[in-house]
Parts: sequence; structure tokens; C-alpha cells
Amino acid sequence: MCGIAGIIAAPNAPPPRPDQLAALARALAHRGPDSSGHHVVGRVALVHNRLAIIDVAGGDQPLFAASAALVGNGEIYNYRELYAELPGVRFATGSDNEPPLHLWLRDGARFAEHLRGMYAIAIHERADRTVTLARDPFGIKPLYVCATPSGLAFASEAQALLAAGLAPRKLRAAARDELLQVQFTSGAETIFEGIQRVLPGETLTCADGRVLERSRIAALPEGGPEEIGEDAALARLDRALTESVDFHQRSDVPYGMFLSGGVDSAVLLTQMARLNASPVLAYTAGFAGPAVADERGQAARVAHALGARHETIEVTAAMMWEHLPEIVACMDDPAADFAIIPTWFLARRARIDVKVVLSGEGGDEMFAGYGRYRAAMRPWWLGGRVMRGRGNFDRLDVLRARPPGWRDGIAAAEARAAMPGRSRLQIAQATDIADWLPHDLLLKIDRCLMAHAVEGRTPFLDKGVAAAAFRLPDGLKVRGGQGKYLLRRWLERNCPAAEPFARKQGFTVPVGAWIAERGARLGPLVAAQPGVAEIADPARVAALFRAAGHHRRNGFGAWVLLFYALWHRTHIMGLAPEGDVFATLSAR
Repeated sequence: MCGIAGIIAAPNAPPPRPDQLAALARALAHRGPDSSGHHVVGRVALVHNRLAIIDVAGGDQPLFAASAALVGNGEIYNYRELYAELPGVRFATGSDNEPPLHLWLRDGARFAEHLRGMYAIAIHERADRTVTLARDPFGIKPLYVCATPSGLAFASEAQALLAAGLAPRKLRAAARDELLQVQFTSGAETIFEGIQRVLPGETLTCADGRVLERSRIAALPEGGPEEIGEDAALARLDRALTESVDFHQRSDVPYGMFLSGGVDSAVLLTQMARLNASPVLAYTAGFAGPAVADERGQAARVAHALGARHETIEVTAAMMWEHLPEIVACMDDPAADFAIIPTWFLARRARIDVKVVLSGEGGDEMFAGYGRYRAAMRPWWLGGRVMRGRGNFDRLDVLRARPPGWRDGIAAAEARAAMPGRSRLQIAQATDIADWLPHDLLLKIDRCLMAHAVEGRTPFLDKGVAAAAFRLPDGLKVRGGQGKYLLRRWLERNCPAAEPFARKQGFTVPVGAWIAERGARLGPLVAAQPGVAEIADPARVAALFRAAGHHRRNGFGAWVLLFYALWHRTHIMGLAPEGDVFATLSAR
């Protein structure tokens, strides 16, 4: 895991300035504290900050071959196989990022079709003066671009482009409205004016300060539900999970995993226990309180059954109040997902022991775990409903005006997902995999873990697992009112202690209750923030915070406004956190 950035100047523009490159490197230093490097030739510059995982001693970047130079962020899990598939090539390192460079020399912009992993890669070809940018098909690793008066710039995090003065701190109102209503933003355009995401699976060919060509690799296989029996599907799933987890454990440094009380992480731990001779190191977060769903007990039972070394942390309200400003600050591309809180603390704890963590993100999307999928499967006259048809603030009467067009991005994703032959369930899954997954869940994992220089890996988001899961019959995904049927059956066979068919309360963070305890003091502070004051009535904001404990909807609305107030202060106003939540919001 690393941070990459670069500048591609236009023909008549001056070459990249050293101060801009230094600013990019400083802004991404947390992503790669082990070493740094750069490559500057004419009007093209590449910057790299390294977190050393594979070939720790010899894998510093940029990497060079012939007239090309590469910087990369992420891991190419099939790098050993690619070394074997490139006969005659003289490799200079044992790095997982060197095969992509030689594949590019052989295949050009199609090089990424051979990669299995998570990545954001930039390759400069000096001979034809092009820069190729590529991002993995699921969007596990981030990459952003922006057009500047002098050309094109790119970086692993949007905040680096802001810090280097390559893009203005200017808010896109449409994206802000989408953030408030659905907690993330969709599509290529970010919340910052002029900064775009390289979409999952995209490869861009750039030259002379602009994008010349685009191509894209699909994350999901084509076609509707296939005909396959349960036993055959289980056998295929077992092979896919074994291969993917084995690939995702490739590391030259210590690794562990995040364990919740749910199915997905229990599946990962079961497979890791199979593949490791020594006990797997598993980390679980929990919360105290009589009304809180604490998963530590169930996680401990699974860990004990599988012989794992189990480490737990308790996340408290006091911890949130103290650290939330810096947690939100790491979410430059914003997602108002309260799971950022335990994820950030888990990463901080894990960094004491490991540099790599496996996590269960993608299991719900790949195997249809969400209740909204079951609703989407039904026609409207049987109670079916579209996903995210109601915004967070639709019933709260807090905003000055109902945001217009806040669902346009989701509707566009639904239209793209509705390919011929796909079932209603597949369309719902594909919609989430296109936007919710990369722009909320994976963004959360990337930023919260990289804030502590920990690499997050997601074995469910693998093309082998996708091939085994996405085209399953709907009845092998959803049965008896539960999602993830086949995955639960696999877990029932391999780790009965996980109780995969038991009804469990979904993972949640008690932010509503925590806010309710401080609501009378917190509401006026949030209402007074410039970002909130321009969109919401101050008296209604204060009333919402006072009523945060009365209904889940109130608590979540208060959380979104608190998140947005802190985020706007940091990333639009450019002000650093000044202590805890109350000190930061009180600062002028």
C-alpha cells in the first residue's frame, strides 16, 4: 500500500514545480512512511510514498524498465504467476508491482487485464511521452485526477491535490446534497469542483496535459442467473474462497484480520485458519451499554473455535469525542458512514502488531446480504421498493430546502446495471458494487487504515469469487428471508460455532445515543458552522440534536450534520482539527 501522485504538464506550460511535488509527497506521507521516490522527465513527474509489504528491501519505487517508469499503490496478488508468464524478462526486483510494468511494455493499455489485485498505477513512457493511469475493477484503491491551467494532475487522495494548490477548495453543491441524503457521493465527479475519480476498472491514456483515451474492465461477469445445484455451487465457492484468501495472504510482513460477529469475517477467519500453521491474529471492536449490539462475544466464540489469537478493543463515547475531528479529516472524499469510528480505532490497534489486515468488505454485495436487496426483488405491488428511495433528511424538516436531484447518480447507476438477462437482485447488487462499495465501504477502509499506515485487503472482491457468486441463482443467495444463503451454508459446514443461520442484529455504532448525551451543547456548535449554516436552519439543527435519542432517524441525521460540519471545516475551509470535537467546533 502506498501513495502515488503526478503532474502531466501541457506542451506550452512550465514543467512541474519542485514545491508542488514536495507538497504532494507531504500530503500522502501517511500512506507510505517507509520510503519515498520521484521521477521527473521534462513535463512529467511521478511521486511515490511506500508502505513496504512485498520485497521489503528491494521494492522501492519508481520502478524502471526500457523507457518506462512505474509508481503503484496496492498489491498485485498474482505477481508470482505473472513472473512465470513473462519468460525472458530480466526482473530487477521481487516486487509485485514490477510485472505490471513489463506487461505494459508488452501489451500497452491492455496490461491491466492480466492483473489480479487492488491497484492504482501510473506508468510514464518517455519515448512516446504518455502516462497511463489504471485502477482495479472493484475500485479498492483510489485514484483522482484534476485538470489544471497547466495540464493534468493525479493523486491517491483528493486532499493531496488541494494541498498542492492544484485544485481549488470549492464545493459542488449537487454532491453535497447527495452526501447529506445517502451518506456518500456517486459517479466520477467528486464533491470538489474540478476533481474526478478514475472510475473502478478504468485505464486512462494521457499526454500533453490531457486524457486521450479511456477503457474499462468490468468487475462482474456478464449474464443472468445460471443453472447450478447447491452442492456444485458449494464446491465451486470453496475453491474460489480458498484461492482468493491464499492470494490475499501473500505478504512479506505480518498480517491479521478484522473479525466481527457476522458471517463474512467468520468465513475469512475459517479460511485463514485452514491456510495458516500458526494462530491467526484477529481484531474485534465493541461497544458498552445495555442497548448496544456488542459483537465481541460472538466473535470470541468463533475465534476460540478456530484457534485464533483474539484481540478486542472497546470504543467509547469519550474516544469518539476526542478523536472524531482527525477521523473525519482523513475522509477527504467524504462518506458519512459511522463505521469509520471503529474502523479507525481498530486500525490504530492493529498497527502495533501488523502492517496488513484482511477484511470482509464486499461479502454483502457479492452474496446479497442486505435487506434492501430482498425489497428490490419484489414488484411494487408486493411491497417492493427501490433502493435508497428516501433521503436521510426527507422527514426531518432541518434543511432550508429539499435537495433537488440528490438521487440522480444512483438512478444512473441503476440504469447502467440493468443489463439484459439480469434479475432484479443482480441489478441491485451491481448498482451497489458500482457506487456504494467503492465510494463508501472501500473508501472507509482505505482512509481509516492508511491513516495508520495499515494495508487493508478484501478477499471477497476478487474476480474468482465474483465468477463463483454473482451469477448464482437468486434462490442460492436469498432464502427464508435471509441473504447470503450459500455463504451461510458453506460456513455452517466449516465453522458451526459461527451460527450462520441465527438471527443477528446488524453491526451498528451507538452514535445517536452518544450524540443525545451531548446534544444540547453540540447542536448550537454544529448549527454555527459555515457549511451547516448555509444549508440548514440553526434552530431546527439545535432541536434535532436535542432529540437525537428519540428516534434512530433523528440520531442519524444529527450524525450526518456533525460529520459534515467537521468535514467542511477541514477540507473546504482548510482548517486543521484543534483538539476534540467541542474544541474544534468552538475554534474561530
